[in-house]
Amino acid sequence: MTALRQRKGSKGKDAGPEVQNPNLGSSDVPPDKNSPDVWTGWTLVCGAFGALVGVCLGLVCCIYVATLHENDLWFSNIKEVEREISFRTECGLYYSYYKQMLKAPSIQQGLVELINDNLTESKRTINLLQRMNIYQEVFLSILYRVLPIQTYLEPVYFYIYTVFSLQAVYVIALYITSWLLSGSWLAGVLTGVWYILNRVDTTRVEFTISLRENWSLPFFALQVAAITCYLRPQLKPIHQRVVLWLVFVSTFCFCLTWQFNQFILFIQALIFFTLDALDFLTAEQVTSLYLVQVISLLSVWLLQFCNSMILGSLDLSFVVAALFVKYFQTGLKSGGLLSRVVKLCLHTLLVVALALSINYSAKAALQLRSDEHIFKFIKAKFGLGATRDFDASLYLCEEAFGLLPLDTFERLGGTLLLYPYLCTLVLLLFVLALAATANLSDSASVSGALGRSRDELVIRMRPDVAYNLLHTVFFGLLAFSTMRMKYLWTGHMCAFAAFGVCGRDMWELCVRVIRCGSRAKLRLIRYTVPIVILAFLYYKLPKLMEELSELREFYDPDTVELMTWIRLLCWQIMDGTGENEPDLVASPNPRFCDAVKTDSPAYTSLFTSVFKNKTFHVYRLKKAKKKARGEGKAAGGGERDTAA
Repeated sequence: MTALRQRKGSKGKDAGPEVQNPNLGSSDVPPDKNSPDVWTGWTLVCGAFGALVGVCLGLVCCIYVATLHENDLWFSNIKEVEREISFRTECGLYYSYYKQMLKAPSIQQGLVELINDNLTESKRTINLLQRMNIYQEVFLSILYRVLPIQTYLEPVYFYIYTVFSLQAVYVIALYITSWLLSGSWLAGVLTGVWYILNRVDTTRVEFTISLRENWSLPFFALQVAAITCYLRPQLKPIHQRVVLWLVFVSTFCFCLTWQFNQFILFIQALIFFTLDALDFLTAEQVTSLYLVQVISLLSVWLLQFCNSMILGSLDLSFVVAALFVKYFQTGLKSGGLLSRVVKLCLHTLLVVALALSINYSAKAALQLRSDEHIFKFIKAKFGLGATRDFDASLYLCEEAFGLLPLDTFERLGGTLLLYPYLCTLVLLLFVLALAATANLSDSASVSGALGRSRDELVIRMRPDVAYNLLHTVFFGLLAFSTMRMKYLWTGHMCAFAAFGVCGRDMWELCVRVIRCGSRAKLRLIRYTVPIVILAFLYYKLPKLMEELSELREFYDPDTVELMTWIRLLCWQIMDGTGENEPDLVASPNPRFCDAVKTDSPAYTSLFTSVFKNKTFHVYRLKKAKKKARGEGKAAGGGERDTAA
């Protein structure tokens, strides 16, 4: 058979580099001079302008959520006690440690009080730095003391503005991710606009400021952006090392600021394992990413005074098992398709069995039970068995831990986010399946079946695209199962959908299918579609401005009166007329509850009504007793209410 080939010594394309550059889909479209891999004066100007637009979008998001918070509570006009009450549930607890550090005579004394805390838990002295992830409060309090801002910025504003500023970091990280994937900063613009317009489903920072997720998710987004950059094809070794350090720093900050870091990193480790098994990552890449997780967790373990929960984490056990099996199991990536699939199944079973064994042994040795309620909740949620654990049952009662509501998709579809996301997801899953099959197959058999050499295969997928695809799939499934975890998915969903709209590789694959591969038409499509979508989203701005125009204010006089009285009563009981009076040791009513009952009965009803109606849910446990005292008597159930 006669064939045409490139002349030797010509300036045509070399087949070798194309093999090492696994693009999503190869085509006959000539290389674009505006590609991020081709640095010219024009691309530098466009890159600088795109970076400026990304920073502006981040600032817009920061100002937007700060304005919503101010308009909702009239935060600048309410009293200090009302501001503190506005930090609901555990948010107020975290803020109290920031305030405690500021009130301490010195930084050293404040740290000593946190390490030896006897106020959080009754009759117990605990190390808060070990028990909770509050290093962000410690860092902010030290920063507030050091910086010359005390005269014109109150501590509470420094706290909330820092959290709102992290939202700017979050948007910029998503902007960078979509830009890296698509090669166009228009994708970043689309990502930022989608994130802001879908605020209800992408963040809840404006009313849950102190929650750990609002501190950690921006660092998680930075980590995803750094991993995307690290997995880009043909990245130079020096650049890989620099980016890997960025991955470590962002992973470390993420682990330090959220107690659920181990579960999120476990899902991410599963993604690395899947990509490695399907030959999308090199051995060096997957080992480096595994080690970054291990070093980050162990660093946090040291900072949290050897917190045993980290050593007993499922992620650490899985990574150790995966690295151990990978080191000793040879010949895993050789053979034909059937042989590779069988080896892969055995390899997976071996890693899972070893990970469970390591995790069980670690928890038994450390006598660790602090995360048992989470596994009991998962077991009960998916119908794997009933549980009598109170914490797990309480989670099952909460709507936030239920399935993702269907109206979420209506809101996402209203901003045109859902449709390009689903199209991109379906198309890339199909490409992933073909690329994974080609990777697992023997090169000789594939070449014989397709009648072409390995470097001429039509379907390929870049490692960074494959990672982000599996990332959105895994965390999307997590969001479907638990509504509260949707914030891990929806932000990245904006970046992934923008990549589908603006991605050069995506449109190259589409125009190849319709046999219309001219560069001019490709560029026209790539830039027209996102501009049309942005023009449509422009008509959503009036709704956004209407939301900003709604003015409310904090109003809870009962709780304010109660907290004012508690402060006064606590001062009378604990401080008395002097700080060092001996009467305080021999006080007849050392406990606050006893003082309420004996000294101030008038406030008892107020205390009960406020906390019963507004703070605590009163659960009643009904226990049915069967009465079977003999034959002929019907079994009956007697119910008895007991206050939980």
